[in-house]
Amino acid sequence: MSATGERVRRLLPGVDTALRYRREWLLPDIRAGIAVTALLIPAGMGYAQVAGLPPETGLYATIVPLIAYAIVGPSRILVLGPDSALAPIIAAAILPLAMGDDDRAVALAGLLAIMVGVILLLGGILRLGFVTDLLSKPIRVGYLNAVALLVTISQVPKLLGFSTDATTPFTEVAAIAQGIADGAIQPLALAFGLGSLAVIIVLTIVKSPVPGVLVAVVGAIVLTAVLGLSDDLPVVGALPQGLPAPALGGLQWSDVAALALPAAGIALVAFTDSAVLSRTLAARRGETVSGSREMAAIGASNLASGFFGGFPISASASRTPVAEQAGSKSQVTGLVGALLILLFMLLTPWLTDLLPSATLAAVVIMAASRLIDVKGFVRLVRMDRIDALLSAAAFVGVFAFGVLGGIAVTIGLSLLAFVIQAWRPYRAELGRVTGKRGYHDLSRNAEGERIPGVVILRFDAPLFFANGGIFEDFVRARVEAAGPDVHTVILAAEPITDIDTTAVEELVDVDDWLAKRGIRLIIAEMKDPVVDVLRDYGLTGRFPPDRFAPTVGAAVDDVTGTLRQDLEGTKWDQDDEADGGAETRR
Repeated sequence: MSATGERVRRLLPGVDTALRYRREWLLPDIRAGIAVTALLIPAGMGYAQVAGLPPETGLYATIVPLIAYAIVGPSRILVLGPDSALAPIIAAAILPLAMGDDDRAVALAGLLAIMVGVILLLGGILRLGFVTDLLSKPIRVGYLNAVALLVTISQVPKLLGFSTDATTPFTEVAAIAQGIADGAIQPLALAFGLGSLAVIIVLTIVKSPVPGVLVAVVGAIVLTAVLGLSDDLPVVGALPQGLPAPALGGLQWSDVAALALPAAGIALVAFTDSAVLSRTLAARRGETVSGSREMAAIGASNLASGFFGGFPISASASRTPVAEQAGSKSQVTGLVGALLILLFMLLTPWLTDLLPSATLAAVVIMAASRLIDVKGFVRLVRMDRIDALLSAAAFVGVFAFGVLGGIAVTIGLSLLAFVIQAWRPYRAELGRVTGKRGYHDLSRNAEGERIPGVVILRFDAPLFFANGGIFEDFVRARVEAAGPDVHTVILAAEPITDIDTTAVEELVDVDDWLAKRGIRLIIAEMKDPVVDVLRDYGLTGRFPPDRFAPTVGAAVDDVTGTLRQDLEGTKWDQDDEADGGAETRR
């Protein structure tokens, strides 16, 4: 194959799939496409309403990205579309700017999707997939738990058969309580809502081959039609008959500025969720997926969604597993789903005029419930209290400051926790434990003992401006505690992965302080890149090669002039001791 052809196949994985497509994949792909469509239609409409947009935009935001990703997406079965984690952020970003104008809200949502797409596309080109590490697992657990609760709260009024004008979760809860107190509940709507929830839950528990969402939606439509209830309870309403089309009128440059921060936050969340799901599926199928290519593909899909009447999207953690379980083999599954939704909008848009809003609310609530991870939070509490606090902060931050504000707060707290951990790292004085290879933390080994005249210290963090003073105080305190006979300090420097300019001054001050007391500083196990940093700082004269040792054991042997006598007396054991500096981590 020519170089151009190979480049096309690399940039457009869908083309490569088409060229390699097998006939036996077609039936599983069609079957999976039909199964996924049963979820795509109600979920798309529901998340559009959560985002404050007309239901049809959710279908546009499903059709177009599915087609785009089938062409450019590196994952063979990833299903894209509106997502419960993004819908609240979209609503918070566009509704204040739209001021009740539905057409302007749709235009702003399209602009937001385009901006998200540009950010992700550029990130993929520049290979910036690592930025998703800013959303660590504790933050994601807290954030998704909060989003699930936010989405659920927003759907409760529809489940009960009334609406509110609340703009925050706190005012929403108050409005719900007031509505209940005022007797605003519509029993018929509540019956459809609770009945739909029950159907979905029961069929999920019994692992029905027919999705509970499909049964609930179809059943609700049939009951509404047969009993003639469309005038007696709130319904979604008929969809406009037509195809996805540009809807970007009336936008201004000020809108771009206003949406810049939300676009960055959505891009981060969308790619984080998509990348985790993509990697999980690829590993399960024995495949590999480039994070940067995935980032670019999600970006291109968002661009397409924004240009054709949709809003920001990401991979779906609820619909993708359905495609996998139904036997999906390739991106053809997504194309089948897009085609079926198009046929639905062209041939039967009136069906949604028979769909109770309470049933759609039940679908959204059940989808949001899948985001809740109480067990994950409990594990964090057991494993690491700092991570648990970060997760709780993410949860509270989303409620107190909104979705984007909550993410910003928790990322800041996460970075602060890292700085604090590096600022006050674990420090240890090492000693010899008879009969045990290596040099060990004296605070954890009561039988350990110092080498006469030698102090061995370990500082478990990079040296930088915030902890340089702590390092200097640590060395001075341990040397003074060891008494006047100290002649050598050995720094077990393997954990020190970097030194900045401020910390270098502290290191020099420590060396000067020791030298004035006739004490020689030996640096053991320092990594070559860090040694290079000291050289670049012009410290070759102060720290010549004889001030460095390959291991702590080698440094001790050189200082004492003898090999250890407390181990088995074979040459192998002596060599092992000389090369066993890694054991100083204990």
